[in-house]
Amino acid sequence: MTHLWIRAEQRPNEQRVGVTPAGVQALLEAGFAVTLEQDPTRAIQTEAYAGVQLASTGNWQTAPQDAIIMGLKELPDDGTPLRHRHIMFGHAYKGQPDGQRLLARFKAGGGTLYDLEYLTNEAGRRVAAFGYWAGYAGAAVALKSWAAAQAGDLCGPVQAFACASDLMANVAADLGHAQPKVIIIGAKGRVGSGAADFCAALGAPVTEWDVAETAHGGPYPEILAHDIFLNCILANQDTPVFVPASAKTDPRQLMVIGDIACDPDSAYSPIKIYDRATSWDKPALRTQGAPILDVTAIDNLPSILPRESSEDFAAQLLPSLLALKQFDTGVWGKAKGIFDRHVGG
Repeated sequence: MTHLWIRAEQRPNEQRVGVTPAGVQALLEAGFAVTLEQDPTRAIQTEAYAGVQLASTGNWQTAPQDAIIMGLKELPDDGTPLRHRHIMFGHAYKGQPDGQRLLARFKAGGGTLYDLEYLTNEAGRRVAAFGYWAGYAGAAVALKSWAAAQAGDLCGPVQAFACASDLMANVAADLGHAQPKVIIIGAKGRVGSGAADFCAALGAPVTEWDVAETAHGGPYPEILAHDIFLNCILANQDTPVFVPASAKTDPRQLMVIGDIACDPDSAYSPIKIYDRATSWDKPALRTQGAPILDVTAIDNLPSILPRESSEDFAAQLLPSLLALKQFDTGVWGKAKGIFDRHVGG
């Protein structure tokens, strides 16, 4: 019997979950065993999950060897070898230092990472992604930061919201009647569409760019002519630099960069004015003071809207979870092949 163990998220400000109660019922009906770790901060209460076996937070480490451990964000970075098969976002294949340590733990324990970012269909498109809600929430944080910067301030702490309309009202109150000009790169993708929808709902003028507009390889002075730049693309070795280090002192209207893709420690990052992620407590990093240039780069943006983003992602992922009994084929086989190449397997 295939055993899926849904672990609690142990990262602060993380309330999402990758399987909803409806998904659990579908898995049980398909003959799976399902264990759910208790988590009082999860956006969907434990009581809503009928028929599962419950476990305490963090008990995945003692789960049966054949259990498949599923989470979303990273594991505690305690160096312990990882012996199970894990489904999660590993952020491990672009040379990130944390990712290299994670892969070393898998190699030491004999486990396997099935990275959710690399679950792709025949067309190469991800089968499940939080992208839309990352874009939606990322645009919100960037607009809040721009509103604060008008008074010379840094954006204050952000929080989770019960629903999208509450988040919209919060940002609208910060902006008042102001309507910053926004440019989005990656506007045709999931992330970009979420960002564009949020900006449009607030009446902020949006310039939407995608592959065609960036194909010439730069430079891109148009970015500097906007108030806010939202980076919504998944960078790779072919991605040009959108914002060079010189942007700090170049003539510009630009005051806020929302790096929604948020991969600052990757060599592929197209934004060269900062080198670390920001946080819920300190969502904006001031890279230049005269004139102001702030960067927002929170790496779990969808958790600002944890219930909506969880329900959307879980619905996308469920068909692939139901195929877990064929772990060596389809999206799972492809993901394992990527893992094996990176650990030398």
